[in-house]
Amino acid sequence: MSSLPTMDAATFTDELRAQFDVFLDEHRAALHDCLDGLTEQEARASLVPSRTTLLGLVKHATFVEKVWFDEAITCRTREDIGIPATPDESFVLDEGDTIAGIQAAYRLACEESRRRTAPLGLSDVVKGNRRGPLPLRWVYLHMLRELAQHCGHADILREQVLAARA
Repeated sequence: MSSLPTMDAATFTDELRAQFDVFLDEHRAALHDCLDGLTEQEARASLVPSRTTLLGLVKHATFVEKVWFDEAITCRTREDIGIPATPDESFVLDEGDTIAGIQAAYRLACEESRRRTAPLGLSDVVKGNRRGPLPLRWVYLHMLRELAQHCGHADILREQVLAARA
């Protein structure tokens, strides 16, 4: 399991920021866990015409965390952060990419995201994104949309992978 936090009953009455954090962490955990129990070959299975694979989705989610919670907050460049220049490139799997390695990198990126956003409020403006200054609230909403979309992709791909086992 991912050890990422999940929602409890208190979430329904928590302040908005706490609710955002819980929903983000639920989506993060779902993406992280989509690789659990798969072989390396299954995680790399190319089942659609795009570069989208289960392992690639989690690698891409790591990239997204770093774009929105490192680049946007710290104003460091993608090159300085050590991430690809474009989202499409972030799906490319290297020969050495493994389930354990990609999951560990994703957990670390999520931990760093939480640390960077901890002192910020939802109305605080982050200035390092290519779109220009944005309130953290917008970043959270964008991340929820992005992660929800990729969780759906992961659900379908995992269903296909598991069906191929039968």
